[in-house]
Amino acid sequence: MKINMLLSGCLLGLLCFTACDSEGNEMNDYTHYVNSFIGTGGHGHTHPGAMVPHGMIQPGPDTRIDGWDSCSGYYYEDTTINGFAHTRLSGTGCADFGDFLLMPTVGVQRTDFLGTESQKRPFASAFSHEKEHAEPGYYSVFLDTYGVKAELTSTERAAMHRYTFPESKESGFILDMDYNIQQQINQVMEVEAVNDTVLRGRKRSAYWAYRQDLYFYAVFSKPFTYTLYTDTVQENDKQIPVCKMLLHFETAKDEQVLAKFSISSVDAEGAYKNLQAEMPGWNFDGVRADAKKKWNECLSKIAVKTNNEDQRAIFYTAMYHAFLSPNLFTDVDGRYLGMDLKVHTTDMKHPVYTIFSLWDTFRALHPLLTIVDPQLNTEFIRSLIKKHQEGGIFPKWDCVSNYTGTMVGYHAASLVADSYVKGYRDFDVQEAYKACLRAAEYDTTGIVAPGWLIPYVMPKARYYKNTLGYIPCDRENESVAKALEYAYDDWCISVLADSLGDTETKEKYARFADAYEFYFDPATRFMRGLDSKGEWRTPFNPRSSNHRNDDYCEGTAWQWTWFVPHDIPGLVKLMGGEDAFVGKLDSLFTVSSQLEGEATSADITGLIGQYAHGNEPSHHITHMYNYVNRPWRTQELVDSVLHNQYFNAPDGLSGNEDCGQMSAWYILNSMGFYQVCPGKPVYSIGRPLFEEVTINLPDRKTFVIRTHNNSKTNKYIESVLLNGKPLDVPFFTHNDIVRGGTMEITMSPVPTEWGKQIKN
Repeated sequence: MKINMLLSGCLLGLLCFTACDSEGNEMNDYTHYVNSFIGTGGHGHTHPGAMVPHGMIQPGPDTRIDGWDSCSGYYYEDTTINGFAHTRLSGTGCADFGDFLLMPTVGVQRTDFLGTESQKRPFASAFSHEKEHAEPGYYSVFLDTYGVKAELTSTERAAMHRYTFPESKESGFILDMDYNIQQQINQVMEVEAVNDTVLRGRKRSAYWAYRQDLYFYAVFSKPFTYTLYTDTVQENDKQIPVCKMLLHFETAKDEQVLAKFSISSVDAEGAYKNLQAEMPGWNFDGVRADAKKKWNECLSKIAVKTNNEDQRAIFYTAMYHAFLSPNLFTDVDGRYLGMDLKVHTTDMKHPVYTIFSLWDTFRALHPLLTIVDPQLNTEFIRSLIKKHQEGGIFPKWDCVSNYTGTMVGYHAASLVADSYVKGYRDFDVQEAYKACLRAAEYDTTGIVAPGWLIPYVMPKARYYKNTLGYIPCDRENESVAKALEYAYDDWCISVLADSLGDTETKEKYARFADAYEFYFDPATRFMRGLDSKGEWRTPFNPRSSNHRNDDYCEGTAWQWTWFVPHDIPGLVKLMGGEDAFVGKLDSLFTVSSQLEGEATSADITGLIGQYAHGNEPSHHITHMYNYVNRPWRTQELVDSVLHNQYFNAPDGLSGNEDCGQMSAWYILNSMGFYQVCPGKPVYSIGRPLFEEVTINLPDRKTFVIRTHNNSKTNKYIESVLLNGKPLDVPFFTHNDIVRGGTMEITMSPVPTEWGKQIKN
């Protein structure tokens, strides 16, 4: 970890950092608590770029091109930088983007092809973390090879670069149009010099997003001459197109050269308008200060009081990661690219967003947003409704208005149901309900996607679950995972139907919600694949994993058996009652962590026994003890995860960050609670980490969680008061939070009887 961040960490307890909010009022500068490098090592797949919350543009350093740990373009262990691209994903398990790489150079500009096996461009520069700094909205690094200091900051749609050059007659930039992350197919690359300070261009690439169009407009503070280098290189049987713009100028010692760079998915005019509207001048420090203000407005939504600086850093870094995506996808004139890949226009009061990792984020990120920013969460639902209208169906994983067909379930239904039952209904409820029903029925017509992609966007598993009542494992891959998630999503639809007075549909989908029972094998007490003859798949090994090619999705029977968040009492009954359920649940955390199989999923990480915190299917499981009269087990297991799966270090995440989900889990649980079942506005109490937490609600009310006798050893709850009255169960409601008030929790060094529910 870089020296200046370590020093700032030591000083946090001594200094009171301040900033100003959008109205000029003094407030804590929460950005000083963020360690932008958490998750950039290990398999967190985060990046330290200079973004604003939910920004369209993500300028930052790119250190590697290929491999799983290149998903964000940056990896902490690398020692060279290829340049600074303007688009990337945060913490995903798949890669895309890395568009419009800009690199300052001094001396001869190399463009020779190093082969697709190389992680470096020929013009890459060495760097060290000692000369690297990142904070929300700002990034800087010294490029050792060229003696150039690079600095980046941004607005929502535009980036500003500032480079401090040495004296040289051979200074310049390389704009690498063919660069991208993980060897994507560049179908179109065009760049032109409008004049001696302006470039514009576009590219079309195909990768995770099967058709990605992106335009840019760039203005430089110093006139340049240029050389356009295009070529086609041959590697094995593959022809690779090359397109690079080489800029040339002279610089004096310590001369600063700036560049402004904007993007649009609509057209070049959109990129130009975005730049003119958001970055008309050259005030780099002003743009940086504005970015800091925007981040402080986000980070200040929750204030934690603690003497543990590492925990503070982890918390506010988690808040930072939680507000990176979904990403704005609307130009300043209201235009955006729809799911039909046509240009649409929206009211700027309701902009459209993209990058919806719903399989991950329905679990904790969106429930968190219903607390701290329900209006923004509503805007996300509005965007999803538009995507349904334009593309024919809700996306599972939307990437720049492309259906990717990635992951399972139709979890937009979860977002809609959870928002509705919590009282946030400022969207077209009937259209959202219609879209949920459309996603749950097997119908391949009217979906705007290539034919080869349709079976992924609309898998035949939905036909089987609606007609046969279950998904045969010999006809559909990942049958158990799909079935369990469909059952939950169908339960969400039944909740909506009930709320809207549609009794017939409510009963139909409530029956579908019980389909999880088909997959439970009472002999092994695991959820298992059932074939078209109604027989269990054999052989069966609950610790076996064959990544994305077995009956589960990025997991094993050990992890997936517990995914019945909507009917835990029903699962308890299947298991043989409360004691039998607890015995099985205990074994999840105590059995060997060994995985077996020829292609075990790399996503199964953060293991405690066979509980895998590094991937999402396990995220609710620690709280299941609260439903079976063992709340002290929830408390001690949540404590274990908080202390052993999150660290103030580059490898501080136990798995992919996944667009804010891993961090949202930490935010909620460190405050002391978690929503086990989105769609039920109830929170399960776990183990609060901080002395005091203040949730600053949107209507200027506050909900304060104050913890007494708290310490690392005092991880059990002795008593809870909610607004001065004893709370004897380990649950409270969303309304308890939004009304404002205080929860006081007294801790104990030993397990207590608090929260144990009275049996009927």
